[in-house]
Amino acid sequence: MTHTQPAPDPAAVPATPPPLVIAGHGTRVNKGADACAALVDKVRALLPDVRVEAGFVELTPPTIDAALDSVLDEADAAVVVPLMIGSGGHVREDIPEAIDASKARHRDATVIYTRHLGSPKALIEAVHQRIAAARGDWPAEQTDVLMVGRGCSVTEANADHVRLSRVIFETGGYHQVLSGFIQVARPTLPDILRQYVASGSRRIVVMPHFLFTGRLDEWVHARTDAFRAEHPEAEIRIAEVIGPCDELAAVVAQRYKEGALRARTSAGSPAYLTGLLLKGRKVVVVGGGCVARRRVPKLLDAGAVVEVVAPALHRSLQALADANAFTWHARDYRPGDLDGAWYVQALTDSAEANAAIVADAEARHTFCVRADRADEGSAWTPATGDTAGVTVAAITSHDPLRARRIRNRFVELVNEEGL
Repeated sequence: MTHTQPAPDPAAVPATPPPLVIAGHGTRVNKGADACAALVDKVRALLPDVRVEAGFVELTPPTIDAALDSVLDEADAAVVVPLMIGSGGHVREDIPEAIDASKARHRDATVIYTRHLGSPKALIEAVHQRIAAARGDWPAEQTDVLMVGRGCSVTEANADHVRLSRVIFETGGYHQVLSGFIQVARPTLPDILRQYVASGSRRIVVMPHFLFTGRLDEWVHARTDAFRAEHPEAEIRIAEVIGPCDELAAVVAQRYKEGALRARTSAGSPAYLTGLLLKGRKVVVVGGGCVARRRVPKLLDAGAVVEVVAPALHRSLQALADANAFTWHARDYRPGDLDGAWYVQALTDSAEANAAIVADAEARHTFCVRADRADEGSAWTPATGDTAGVTVAAITSHDPLRARRIRNRFVELVNEEGL
């Protein structure tokens, strides 16, 4: 007997992910251009189903609008990620202008412009690695670090660089960490080196906080070398720039994923809505704080057999635990905690712990909600409301506050209309 397969419903065919345009600065230094190309290759490896192209503000072809044109000629949406650490003029003006130029030629296209890279934990770790390689056998507590930023006319961007130096200081255990700039803003690199040497510093690491080598990095080396020649009493070492490392590629990929979710908002939330019948089924909640305080009672109301893994509990959860409403494991998470679970909620204060929980759940084909980064989990929790024997729910692409407002309006409508 022969069976003819029906033509697939277009709505059932997985949507092609929007292409990614990485918007970089551009450079005349070939080594820097090669490093950027290496990063693009790493991002492509992390996003194998996504078309990834690069465009540049200046100096290196193609321009950002030309790169965006090339992808919008074949797609109706795209995501642009600014390959910028700070939020200076390129992020605020030049890249948006390039996007507008391309959109003028593709009026029906959707272009999502994501936030800049900033200083997420992965890039902080990369900076520490570069400093460690430069200081070598110097103990961290005996090393002074000079974080060199680009410097620009945007006060907030310069302030972000100063804030970063504080983060590096508190997470690295160095003797001192101060901020300097290579252009426009003060204090300059020589200003901070003079301050260090005058205060008795003799082991100094200069960290050029740039993504790739280029003219700015060359200037850091030249000015440091000139200062070093005039102050032989101090040993000054220069760290490498961040470069096309795995950490940087992962941050770019994460920014893309955030943008890709927003790109789908015109078609509603990318989540598939369903109702979980959890009565008598094991649900694991990892974390005992405020988010768990809201969600555990609802899981209990649904009849789930709830197990909470957390060193401590919110006081309202403690009362439920004392009443044996759920099983409490008063400790940190262990991978075996998910054995037999139908549903998991990763609600800890640790990004690393939540990521591990999601990975363990994924390996078990168990749906998992991740509270700190919803897009990294495999399930989302909607905003729900109960009224007149009805439960209403709203779920958005990446805006829980909007979901709550919509939920509240649903509840009002049910009450008003007696539906």
